[in-house]
Amino acid sequence: MAPVHVIKYSGETEEYDESKLRRSLKSAGADSVLIDYIAEQVQDMLYDGISTQKIYKEAFRLLKSGSQRTAGRYKLKEALFELGPSGYPFERFIAELLNRLGYQTEVGVVVQGDCVSHEIDVIAQKDDSYLLVECKFHNRNENRCNVKVPLYIQSRFQDVKRNWSSMPGHKNKIHKGWVVTNTRFTSDAEKYGTCVGLELLSWDFPRNNGIKDLVSRLNLHPVTCLSSLTKEEKSRLLKHNIIFCRQLCEDKNRMKSAGINPRNVNKIAKEAEEICNHGR
Repeated sequence: MAPVHVIKYSGETEEYDESKLRRSLKSAGADSVLIDYIAEQVQDMLYDGISTQKIYKEAFRLLKSGSQRTAGRYKLKEALFELGPSGYPFERFIAELLNRLGYQTEVGVVVQGDCVSHEIDVIAQKDDSYLLVECKFHNRNENRCNVKVPLYIQSRFQDVKRNWSSMPGHKNKIHKGWVVTNTRFTSDAEKYGTCVGLELLSWDFPRNNGIKDLVSRLNLHPVTCLSSLTKEEKSRLLKHNIIFCRQLCEDKNRMKSAGINPRNVNKIAKEAEEICNHGR
């Protein structure tokens, strides 16, 4: 059988690799029987030039009919896009990821640099380490952070670092600049960031330790993963700073204060519980 080429979000073309589909389904928690079924169904619909987005939508549809819990975990990438349009929920999302890694965090802090003041999206501190985190949120998967982003962030970080290093008690502290995006960095951006010592975090960078890996490891899925929520309900929750499924698991009555129809609360809470308790 001749190889089938698929068109990625970026417009690039590559040969279809079924193992990638299988890995993503397994990572979401699908069992082997469901994975085999979906892989077979997708194989039957393939044609040269099909988009990866169309493959994803079909896999998600089949997954949702077989396991709503697994479908919620599978749609993580799309769920991150739904944290917009302002990007502020994404900053809260990243702050909570760092909290789960043992950091104390603040969001949206204005700090004084050596030359000018800067608004930092997230400041994180653990022991003698201080992180200054800039979040670059995109609504579309094809939008990537090019080398101009880490260049700009590095200059801001150096200005703040010069001032902080001169403060009492900070001389021997570790100060690091971070750039985080929900999509990807270009290869030049990754090379530059690595070269100057900036920490870069994207959907799949660093390898095996990107956002998708951290969310799975920390079991910290956004509420936008939930299939039982409408678009309007997701927006209501985000406006009330309810960003994580875990928040609904801890107190489902938060939904009522956010204006969610009381008749839907138990159904939404049940799906959130299934996602939060996966793998336990």
